[in-house]
Amino acid sequence: MLLTVFCLRRDRSEITFNLQVDADFELQNFRALCELESGIPAAESQIVYAERPLTDNNRSLASYGLKDGDVVILRHKETVEPRPSLRFPGLPRIDFSSIAVPGTSSQQPPPPAQRPRPSPPDAPSFPQGLDNPALLREMLLANPHELSLLKERNPPLAEALLSGDLEKFTRVLLEQQQDRARREQERIRLYSADPFDLEAQAKIEEDIRQQNIEENMTIAMEEAPESFGQVVMLYINCKVNGHPVKAFVDSGAQMTIMSQACAERCNIMRLVDRRWAGIAKGVGTQKIIGRVHLAQVQIEGDFLACSFSILEEQPMDMLLGLDMLKRHQCSIDLKKNVLVIGTTGSQTSFLPEGELPECARLAYGAGRDDVRPEDIADQELAEAIQKSVEEA
Repeated sequence: MLLTVFCLRRDRSEITFNLQVDADFELQNFRALCELESGIPAAESQIVYAERPLTDNNRSLASYGLKDGDVVILRHKETVEPRPSLRFPGLPRIDFSSIAVPGTSSQQPPPPAQRPRPSPPDAPSFPQGLDNPALLREMLLANPHELSLLKERNPPLAEALLSGDLEKFTRVLLEQQQDRARREQERIRLYSADPFDLEAQAKIEEDIRQQNIEENMTIAMEEAPESFGQVVMLYINCKVNGHPVKAFVDSGAQMTIMSQACAERCNIMRLVDRRWAGIAKGVGTQKIIGRVHLAQVQIEGDFLACSFSILEEQPMDMLLGLDMLKRHQCSIDLKKNVLVIGTTGSQTSFLPEGELPECARLAYGAGRDDVRPEDIADQELAEAIQKSVEEA
């Protein structure tokens, strides 16, 4: 079931997040999940449902009446600092417990509760609900939904979890908790700084901006996860001079182009007019050898006239540009996943991912996936200029 958790921290800041859990999930495990999302230690948290605090950690969520779509409140308990005892070294210590006071009970008063010893300010504080990393690891491995969320939102911790090494998982977990505590202390320091300090205000602005970015990304991953995937480019099967070619349909390209290797396979290099040589500019730059003014392209049963600009080092065999698409009144129907030839009324289906050419499956060609596009453009421009100088 899906539960919405409304979190209220001590500094009055509020956050809301969703958790997908089973109905028989115990309250103590639910507190640990809330700690991962909110950073509030489980030992210092209070779960409230229907204006009633949930106290028994061994009971399941269903036993409290929780169901799918319910909203619970997560509160950070207020800590009361122990009041220091006032001692006067000059006065003797007198035991008043043995003095009988008339009119009172003869029972002895209970011994005073032992005061908690405050921790030193420089000692790092860790969330107490995660004191047992082995239990947390088993809980995450037993919940596929939480494990998938952990892979998306915290890859280092997920990698340590799936490695099977408990020591590594504990180390990464504690490092992240320490880093979170440092960031929280820095945030509190900035918020309590001088409001007229420009540097502090700039850091607060950057912190708010980063929080908005993280929130926007989280919403996008939950509501539109398909936006993080890669789409399949639009390719069709066609024939040029009787030779099969996989053509890339690109309405954003100004002209139709073909690689030199593909032109040689199709036996149309003899028709290249080298007076039309030049430089093609787009994401990168390519040297144009020349132009084939008229050739025949077969798409399904239609034979269409087309002109090509021949590029020297083009990994893509053929690209149908806007000149070809407008000339034959083509339309891209993404609903039917077809290319419609307006002048003839025929249509051809776009190729599935398994039938795409090899160059369409790589970012910038084989062995160049780690190179930035601007570096590729500079390198190709330098090579084109060098070849032009050599030919001149």
